[in-house]
Amino acid sequence: MAALLTLTTVTSSGAQTERPRTYANPIDIDYRYNFEQQNEGISYRSGADPVIVVHRGEYYLFETIGDGYWHSRDLGTWRHVTPSRWPLTDIVAPAALSVRDTIYLLPSTTRPLPILMLTRPATGRVEFYNRLLPWLPMARQQEPGVFAKPDSVQPGPWDPQFFHDPASDRWFLYWNSSNVYPLHVIELDKTRRLSYKGTPRWLFGLEPEKHGWERFGQDHKDTTIRPFMEGAWMTKHRGRYYLQYGAPGTEYNVYATGVYVGDDPLGPFTYAPYNPVAYKPGGFVQGAGHGNTFQDVNGNWWSTGTPWIGVNWNFERRIGMHPAGFDEDGQMYVDTRFGDFPHWLPTKAWRSSDELFTGWMLLSYRKATTASSARDSFPASNAADDNPRTFWVARQNRPGEWLTVDLGRAYEVKAVQVNYADYKSGLYGTDSTVVTRFRLRASADGLQWRTVADLSRERRDRPNAYIELSAPVRARFVRYEHVHVGAANLAVSDIRVFGNGAGARPATPAGLTARRDRDERNALVTWNPVAGMVGYNVRWGVSPSKLYNTYQRFADQRTRLELRALTVGQAYWVAIEGFDENGVSTLSAAVPIR
Repeated sequence: MAALLTLTTVTSSGAQTERPRTYANPIDIDYRYNFEQQNEGISYRSGADPVIVVHRGEYYLFETIGDGYWHSRDLGTWRHVTPSRWPLTDIVAPAALSVRDTIYLLPSTTRPLPILMLTRPATGRVEFYNRLLPWLPMARQQEPGVFAKPDSVQPGPWDPQFFHDPASDRWFLYWNSSNVYPLHVIELDKTRRLSYKGTPRWLFGLEPEKHGWERFGQDHKDTTIRPFMEGAWMTKHRGRYYLQYGAPGTEYNVYATGVYVGDDPLGPFTYAPYNPVAYKPGGFVQGAGHGNTFQDVNGNWWSTGTPWIGVNWNFERRIGMHPAGFDEDGQMYVDTRFGDFPHWLPTKAWRSSDELFTGWMLLSYRKATTASSARDSFPASNAADDNPRTFWVARQNRPGEWLTVDLGRAYEVKAVQVNYADYKSGLYGTDSTVVTRFRLRASADGLQWRTVADLSRERRDRPNAYIELSAPVRARFVRYEHVHVGAANLAVSDIRVFGNGAGARPATPAGLTARRDRDERNALVTWNPVAGMVGYNVRWGVSPSKLYNTYQRFADQRTRLELRALTVGQAYWVAIEGFDENGVSTLSAAVPIR
């Protein structure tokens, strides 16, 4: 057995020796320490509101409070770029768009700001395109108790998005981040450096009384706060305009993306009955709202979003990326099924997003863990519960601390994701001392160990380090061995081990029922448990052939789900599949939600 552990070790001195073939959410970038709560002593890393731009065949990622941006050639390995000029208080929820030879960049703002441009983004050179935009037409301050009127807009734009229509060569700006104002659009004048042209148009707002997924709160259960509409993004596909928006709020598991569709970039737009299009309320990574939609160099569609962490601060977040597309009927979809398990990186055009799921299963869920030390309230078991809001904390942050996951039996291990947490980290910015260094070891018997990944010379911070092993390892035990983190404390939320067992895939869950509530926005889905299952995927949609949405449940949760994301008057179908360490069951027959 031990001989099987002899393989090429994954090493790192700033990058892995081989380009990764796979990725897992949250995406593996050096998320920056936030400074906004420094005066309150709240320290955390975060990333949010992403825009991935394809420019000259390569990828650039812009996001909130990033001290710059990131560059990638393959969507798997990202290099942080320090820009030559940048706002002193960083940027939030930026508009970013590549047209011809230039990336145009506009941060969220409540007052006039410049539009920046990048023609050689890999070098970090940032220049002014428009040194100062004028005030938004019709802008006025939002007054307490005074609701929005069609003759005014908030000072801004906040959560802006550029759209260039290649057919007409016209430019537009969409924006909104409010639980009062609707989404707006205004045309831009390219002959005047993208200054405003005309006046803003009101488009549409949220209707949570009709659209269950637009309700605020955890699982859409908080009715004390009006939901927020945020993060507009326009995509043109086959002559139609898909105007996307984030809702109902970034600080919960149900942050999602919806879409309205029209025949003109200025509207009118019609609510898509299949909403939400990007929805991931269950699993390790929760939340898929407020991002962008883009095509990779092979023509495949992707959707980015903002998963929620929310331990140290409501807006402690990460970045997710999911395959997306449009079906033969023009229905937009985002595939979040197994959305935090390993997926193949794109190397060609795919026919179905199902092709990207590797089939590498989660081997570590609720498995036994031991550690070199632990603080009383933060035991090692927290590192195997697939919950980023619980974590293990070592008594000391020193080299040699370790945490071991006993998988219970030998499996073929193919990848490991090490997810750190921030516990009293004491950092409010990221510099060269903030790096993540560790080794991964594997064993068949818990006695003889081999190093399977060595990141002891890593030169960047990797709060969600995803390590694809150079070759599969047959092992029962996987150990994290600590070398260095920049924070005051060593805290790990989850060691997630992926691979496959040798057994048969599980049986299809039986007894599926789906009953609609008197409130049509809700339905109760139930099924019979299957022994040995790790979890279940409740898959639902507007027809048996369009089950594009997924709600993941672990097997130690109840085999019943209150689905609160439905639209009044819309018919739905639901099916279920189960998964364990060996694979995924056959999908059940779809049943109508009645």
